[in-house]
Amino acid sequence: MTDTDYPLPNISTDLTGQVALVTGATSGLGRRFARVLAAAGAKVIGTGRRQERLDELVVEIEAAGGAAAGVAMDMTDTDSILAGVELAQAAFGTITILVNNAGVPDAQRAHKMSIELIDTVFDTNLRGPYVLSCEVARRLIEEKSPGRIVNISSISATSYDGHGAALYSITKAGISRMTEVLAVEWARNHINVTGIAPGAFHSEMMDGMMERMGDFSAAMPRKRLGDPAQLDSTLLYLCSPASDAVTGTVIKVDDGQGPR
Repeated sequence: MTDTDYPLPNISTDLTGQVALVTGATSGLGRRFARVLAAAGAKVIGTGRRQERLDELVVEIEAAGGAAAGVAMDMTDTDSILAGVELAQAAFGTITILVNNAGVPDAQRAHKMSIELIDTVFDTNLRGPYVLSCEVARRLIEEKSPGRIVNISSISATSYDGHGAALYSITKAGISRMTEVLAVEWARNHINVTGIAPGAFHSEMMDGMMERMGDFSAAMPRKRLGDPAQLDSTLLYLCSPASDAVTGTVIKVDDGQGPR
């Protein structure tokens, strides 16, 4: 292959013909991600536990000229994950883009967490995304089709201040490592596995945290939380032909909010 086989510049974000599944699409970043991918031409399946929110998302995407479906999926329930993939494939065909966005906070000191909450955080943030990634990859490998998996980690995967989110930090570090190792394993199958590690961005989860803790944005260098729209370009880059050689990479997008 020579450089003349690529356009100049090689930056297309056209996702026409792609089928994207976005977990945690009922609110926040996931809802934004689903809309962005649909606007770029992908057929989008939004998943989450609140069917009425998914139905609203489908109406919104279709009103903008896109194609979408909503599939109820509980990331703590293996049967729900596997059934959701079946329903998604029945709707639009093989999933070629997976965005593992679903996540829950712990917001408690480690020694005060109930076993039930520990299981919920582990299953939602790490085990569920692993099971789903493997199921999506298995189908791509069987069909000899390329694909993209984008895992939403967090800046907290590498930085923790000790104020009550230890397990969240642990699971997000696991997501980052999952990105690296699955990228190596599936590179031969032309499945790119990448990640985004956002800092503090406005979302239902973050806004709820600020209600409990107070507005801490004044302590940040730019005195603001990130806007979800500022993640659009990174998401599209990782899902598009422009990043064909990028795999096993987690991109930090945190507006310079914290140390390195």
